[in-house]
Amino acid sequence: MVINKGDSLIDGKMRRIKNLTPESAGEISISSVPIVLPETTVGEIEKLLVSKIRNFENINYIYVTDDQGHLKGVLSIKELFKNPKDLLVKNFMVTDIVTVRPRTDRERVALLAIKHNLKNIAVVDKENIFLGVVPSDVILNVLHEEGIEDALRSEGILKTHYSAKEFIGAKASHHFRKRLPWLLIGLLGGLLAAVVISFFEQTLSEMIILAAFIPAVVYMADAVGAQTQTIFIRSMTLDQKISMKDYLVREISVSIWLALTLSILSLFLTFWWWKSFVVSFILSISFFLTIILAAFSGVFLPWLFSKMNFDPAISSGPLATVLRDISSVVIYFGTAFLILLFV
Repeated sequence: MVINKGDSLIDGKMRRIKNLTPESAGEISISSVPIVLPETTVGEIEKLLVSKIRNFENINYIYVTDDQGHLKGVLSIKELFKNPKDLLVKNFMVTDIVTVRPRTDRERVALLAIKHNLKNIAVVDKENIFLGVVPSDVILNVLHEEGIEDALRSEGILKTHYSAKEFIGAKASHHFRKRLPWLLIGLLGGLLAAVVISFFEQTLSEMIILAAFIPAVVYMADAVGAQTQTIFIRSMTLDQKISMKDYLVREISVSIWLALTLSILSLFLTFWWWKSFVVSFILSISFFLTIILAAFSGVFLPWLFSKMNFDPAISSGPLATVLRDISSVVIYFGTAFLILLFV
């Protein structure tokens, strides 16, 4: 027995779900897909596809439900044609199904599709009634738009409730208003970093070569921080039940190994070129401390923003950059000051 598009099982159920946002799975899903019962044979499905092909918006998968519409299994077209025509669907369908609810955010849907290598994602209600699917073309479009939005938010340009399309098509004055505040934060941060450096004027006068390494120390902090934040934000998105304790322990372990490797390399390379063990030791210790701090902040800031109900991508933009720049300068010159006291 085959359930076809003419049945009201799916369309009627979806209409009863109210207050769906444009970003939800329910709003971007389709319901015109092949649906069969567990007792349907491979031959019957083939006939359905041939006779009703124009009625289906997507045939990546065949979905299996019971008489009440509960999702029981799924099978791909590829698997369908591998089996004999008299074989029942229930004997080879996949029952471990990745599903989402109608109000699941579209980005979560797209990331689940990537994680599990799926062309479609099934949408079910709390009773596991099959409502439809988010198809592959929609998933690709979501990934494209979300990628743009994440990039804009990471630079502090786009607020959470705006879409990338709205921002890209906005007037020049709108772009100016959105970008200027965060650039002002960067300007003030740069001035503050200059003030910090001025406090160590005496240290610089004793060893002017230290000024040459400021860009390297600042860059290393930004690079490690940006890497850590990007990985952590994506991990939080893919796994909403991520263990902060386990993740932080792993990340600290990684950062210690990175810090040790880079600090040792900087020690030997700078000593080989400048023949000054003091300069090499200052740079080595500074790299070690700034890398560990940058990695910690790369996890802590997104986590803090998410707890405050802000988009964690914001923390990977100008605000985090300013904080890392200032802290790395303080660590660098603080280390130099303390070491030079004993030289």
